[in-house]
Amino acid sequence: MEKIELWLGIEGGSIFKAVAGFGIKIGIAIAVLLIGFWLANVITNAIVRLLNKRQTEPSLTSFLSSLIKVSIKVLVVVTAVMQLGIEMTSFVAILGATGLAIGMAFSGTLSNFAGGVMILFFKPFKVGDFVDVQGEQGFVDEVLIFNTILKTTDNKIIILANGAVANGTIINYTKADNRRVDWSFGIAYGDDLKVAKELLQKFIEEDKRILNDPEPFIGLGKLDTSSVNITVRAWVKTDDYWDVFFAMNERVYNEFGAAGLTIPFPQMDVHVKNPS
Repeated sequence: MEKIELWLGIEGGSIFKAVAGFGIKIGIAIAVLLIGFWLANVITNAIVRLLNKRQTEPSLTSFLSSLIKVSIKVLVVVTAVMQLGIEMTSFVAILGATGLAIGMAFSGTLSNFAGGVMILFFKPFKVGDFVDVQGEQGFVDEVLIFNTILKTTDNKIIILANGAVANGTIINYTKADNRRVDWSFGIAYGDDLKVAKELLQKFIEEDKRILNDPEPFIGLGKLDTSSVNITVRAWVKTDDYWDVFFAMNERVYNEFGAAGLTIPFPQMDVHVKNPS
């Protein structure tokens, strides 16, 4: 009986020490995680402030800050696991096998990461550009590790996968300094074409936002079923595109009638023959 009590005392003390030691390791690991994640945010914010101070391109800033934060957090998790007494060689082997399995499962995610790198390297757009990507239009708000975020003109947020963005068709409306504005104005058959062209030329000359080089173009575009369509093309600064477009439409609507010109609408003439 005394031997059993002695054995229990010795074993109980060992178990208590083992549990206490493991509890301390768990506490240290949790502390490493908490402090490490806090430091990741602090370091990332400091790097963002530094990049902004050096006027680094916003898309590159958002991408690097996201990448740095994720990298630091991965290192923190590895350090926390090591505090639990897991040997690094075993952990690396487990991490490698897990990474392979995750990589196969999340091949699309890796593709998105590669797409983000390609976007930053080739720079098809930058933060603030107005683009058409994957059938979605909006201003580029952020370029992150895996996603590109667009903000539409009516303030909706669109999140696109970088893999699809980098490998798809991208239309950048604001990358070039100048853009061509195209109009098609219809007048009725029988209206004076010369008067219409002279009036449009007057509108162009009076709008100082329209550039003289390249020279604006006015010509007969199409003889349509209900109208004679006049094609107008003019070059403007990219920032002036929509203002010029809407201003010209408004002047045509308000002043064509006073000049004796009719803006037609689709119509059909029906001729009825009286049989005799």
